[in-house]
Amino acid sequence: MKIRRRHKYVPIGYKLMLTYMFFIIIPISLIGFVSHSMYNDSLREHINTNIKGTLLQIRDNIDYKMDEVTRISTQLYSDFDFYRNLRSYEEGWENYDRMSKKVLPKLDVAIQSTGVKIGMSLFLKNESIPEIYSNSLEGYLDNSSFYHLYHMKRIEGKSWYYDFPTEKYAETMKWWQIESDVENNRISLLRRLIDTYEPLKPKEIGFLRINVRIPDLFDSVNYTKIGKGSNLIIKNEFGRTMYQSGELPENYTNEAELNKDYLTIKETIMVANQAWQLIALVPIAILEKDAMKVRLFIILMCLICCVVFSFVGIFISRYFSIRINKFVYVLNAYREGDLHKRIKYRGKDEFSQIATALNDMGENIDMLIKEVYLTQLQKKEAELEILQSQINPHFLYNTLSSIIQLAKFGQNEKLQKMVLELAKFYRLTLNEGRTMIPVPTEIEQANAYLEIQKIKYGDRLEVMFDFDTEIWPYETIKLILQPFIENVLKHAWCGDHIHLRIVGRKEGDNILFRIIDDGIGIRQERIDQIFDSKGHTNTGYGVRNVDQRIKLQYGPEYGVSIFSRVGIGTSVQILIPAKKRK
Repeated sequence: MKIRRRHKYVPIGYKLMLTYMFFIIIPISLIGFVSHSMYNDSLREHINTNIKGTLLQIRDNIDYKMDEVTRISTQLYSDFDFYRNLRSYEEGWENYDRMSKKVLPKLDVAIQSTGVKIGMSLFLKNESIPEIYSNSLEGYLDNSSFYHLYHMKRIEGKSWYYDFPTEKYAETMKWWQIESDVENNRISLLRRLIDTYEPLKPKEIGFLRINVRIPDLFDSVNYTKIGKGSNLIIKNEFGRTMYQSGELPENYTNEAELNKDYLTIKETIMVANQAWQLIALVPIAILEKDAMKVRLFIILMCLICCVVFSFVGIFISRYFSIRINKFVYVLNAYREGDLHKRIKYRGKDEFSQIATALNDMGENIDMLIKEVYLTQLQKKEAELEILQSQINPHFLYNTLSSIIQLAKFGQNEKLQKMVLELAKFYRLTLNEGRTMIPVPTEIEQANAYLEIQKIKYGDRLEVMFDFDTEIWPYETIKLILQPFIENVLKHAWCGDHIHLRIVGRKEGDNILFRIIDDGIGIRQERIDQIFDSKGHTNTGYGVRNVDQRIKLQYGPEYGVSIFSRVGIGTSVQILIPAKKRK
């Protein structure tokens, strides 16, 4: 019988002691240095995180106010009835009647529809429309909202008008300080007014300037939110300071010297494709005070550790070596897949807790595997619910506005019909909290939405439903048709009329829905941005929401695809599996 000889090795107790004796000074010193560095980094990171959170809140407040002003400009920009009246050259009583009943009320509504005080200047090429203006200081001194009408010849020679970017429909706008804006501490949103009566030859019929006080836009920019001695600065895309809260010492000649004494934290504000910078400057001296206290504490602790460890090293190494060998034996068994090994250990110290934990780990490992599997299923369901809850029926605001207008003009029959259809739409949307609904219910919900829009648009909207009755027994995720119909009515208008065709077919084991319009179409670059959420979080959110919900529910082979040609129209295809209702 062959006897296997055991290899000699140095016991772990001696290794611990020898290592400790030779390297005690270096590790403790290194630990002290690393601890101090980690604290500084942690402190800076903590301050950076807190300030970034504050900057994000400030940025969101600024975005909200600027979006309010942009919304007003878009309200006029996309109003085809407004354009129709602006390009009319009737004179005399017809001109007065048109201006007093059609044009000026829209301007009054626009400047009163936001809490931000604005000054609106409308420059028109149609010189049959008289100029309307008063003292140039009106609205500036009392900080009230106002509007003026001028002829385009007043600005055609201005450099800022000449340098204004080439028009991209519904996209080109610019925040700019022009003329007396710097002197009056204001800024203007500039935007062309484009008549799309002839879609292939869009024509500029005017220019819109909305003027806002800078303190009104940036009232949330307050240095006291990030600490005493700090500064908050807003710079435009050219690096010029537009607004500053707090004061910097005058002895700084360049940015390099400034960075020595201040921690700089930046946040980008995207304003009409302009990248502004929100900059926070935090004095480093504030950080150094706390860092010095921690530095002294760490040095003291390192010295104490060196003295204490020198006396108890031998006892600790022996205490650990005996017990560690037991744990190593069981851990090796677990590593080899034997989860039935257990440690028999008596005592009430930490090793007893470790032994108990290892024993419990062997018993619970199978259960944990099952729980992880169930958790993944629950996570998938939770993600689906989150995406479902993110559907934003923002058309509710427009519908309520339409109801107010109908009530104002006494159109009770249309008012009653719109309210009933709105109630029907939300009854179908809620659906007792269920995500999956019958296909006829989804179609009925889309029709309820369209009935509301037909009341609003009248004969300008023509809709045709083309559904195969074979799809009636099947189910679908709710709210996959309405967002695309809403997109057509919001973005696809080409002139005063639009035709919409909604198709549903069963193709093999799948159901294919199509939403087809004869609108202005979508560029391929725009379609790519819609399905690529990186860097385009505000583009095509509703389309991505539907696509993600379908893929999450059914798999990556299903979802949304868009085919479009500019000037001809768009076809949206929604593919889901044909699953019968339970």
